[in-house]
Amino acid sequence: MIRTVVRDSVRDALRDTPRAVAYLLSGVLVGAPLLVVLLVLGTAGLALAPLLVGLPLLAVAVLSGIPVGALERRRLDLTRALTRTPPPPDPHITPAEPGLAAWARLRLTERATWRELAYTLLLGFVLWPLDALVLFGALGMPGALIGAPAQLATTSSTGGDTRIAKLWLIDSYGQALLCTALGVVLLLALLWPLVRYARVRAALARLLLAPSEAETERRLGEVTRSRARLVAAFEAERRRIERDLHDGAQQRLVSLSMTLGLARLDAPPELAELLAAAHREADQVLLELRELIHGIHPQVLADYGLPDALADAADRSAVPVEVAVDLPRFAEPVESAAYFAVREALANIGRHSGAERARIDGRYTDGRLRVEVRDDGTGGADPARGTGLTGLADRLAVLDGTLSVHSPAGGPTVLSLEIPCPQR
Repeated sequence: MIRTVVRDSVRDALRDTPRAVAYLLSGVLVGAPLLVVLLVLGTAGLALAPLLVGLPLLAVAVLSGIPVGALERRRLDLTRALTRTPPPPDPHITPAEPGLAAWARLRLTERATWRELAYTLLLGFVLWPLDALVLFGALGMPGALIGAPAQLATTSSTGGDTRIAKLWLIDSYGQALLCTALGVVLLLALLWPLVRYARVRAALARLLLAPSEAETERRLGEVTRSRARLVAAFEAERRRIERDLHDGAQQRLVSLSMTLGLARLDAPPELAELLAAAHREADQVLLELRELIHGIHPQVLADYGLPDALADAADRSAVPVEVAVDLPRFAEPVESAAYFAVREALANIGRHSGAERARIDGRYTDGRLRVEVRDDGTGGADPARGTGLTGLADRLAVLDGTLSVHSPAGGPTVLSLEIPCPQR
C-alpha cells in the first residue's frame, strides 16, 4: 500500500513538474519587470504629486492591477491541469456608459480593482523573488551537482579549482560522479515539494483574484439586466418590422391588387387571362404577407391581451385545441414570451406529435402566470432536438420564468411555463 502511494506520488510529481516550472518561471518573468514599473510609477508619481503631474501616474499605478490580474487569470487557465481547478472569473462589470472616463470611474470604485492592486504589489515585491528562490533551490542546486563532471573537466583544462555551487571543492572524477548521483537523488526528492509549492502559489493567486460573493451576485445581476435589455431591444425591433411591413409593403400590395382588378375590367380578351393570373398571385402574396405580419407580432395580442391571442393561435392550429384561459393583462414582454411559447408548442403538436386534440390552460395565481399546453399525441418530444423551445426557455429565463416539457413515450406531452409577474 505504501509502495503504491509513493509510486503514484512520484508519477504525479514527474508529470506535473514541467507545468509547475513553467508557472513559477513565468511568474518570475512577469514579476521582475513589474517591480521596476511599480517603483518608477510610484516614485515619479509621489515626487510630482505636488505639481499635479504625478496624479495621473499614481492613477496608472493603481489601475495597473487590472492587466496584471487578467494576466494572472490567464496563467492560471494555462496551468489548470496543475491546479485541477478552473481559474477565477473576471470580477469586473461592463460600464454603462462609453468612454475612458466612465471606465476609470467604475474601475476605481470596484473592490476588485483594489484587490488586484494588492495582488500586484505582493507579486512585484514578494512572490516573484520567492518563486525564483524555490526554482533555484529545487533545480539549480541539483543541476549544479549533476553537472559536476563537466565542470571538473572545464576547470581542469584551465588549471583552476572546481567548486560545486561555490561551496564544495572537488579534485577527482570519482568525487564528481558522486556529486552527480547525489544531484539526481536530490532532484527527485525536491520535485514533489516543488509541485506542491506551485499549487499553493496558484491557490493563493486564485484566492486573492477571485470575486467575492457580493461581486458575483452583482455581476450576475448585471448579466440579467443586460439580457433583459437585449430582449427589450429585440421586441422593439420586431414591432418596427411589423409596422414597416404593415404600413409599407402590405399597402403597396393592396394598391397593386386593386390596380390589377381595375385593369381586368377594360382589358382585351388576350390580356384578361394574364391579368387575372397576376391578380390571383398578388392576392396570394398579400395573404402570405399578412400571415407573416401576424407571426411577427399579432395585433390581437397588443390590443386585447393574452387570452384572445391564445384563442386566435388555437383557431389557427392544425389540431383542434380547447382553450381554458382566464388571465388579466400583463406587461408586453410577459405576454409576448408566453404567447410565442404556446404558439411554438402548437406548431410542434401539428408537425410532430400525431395528436388528435390539444388543450391550453392558463391561470394567474400567487403573482405567477402559469400556462400549460397538453396534447394526446405519441410523446417522446425532446426540446434539445431543435424544436425551438430552447430559445424560448432562454427568453423566459430573462423574466425569471421557467419552461418545462414532460413527454414520455406514448404520451401525453405537457408543456408548462411559469413567469413571476404583476398584473398590468
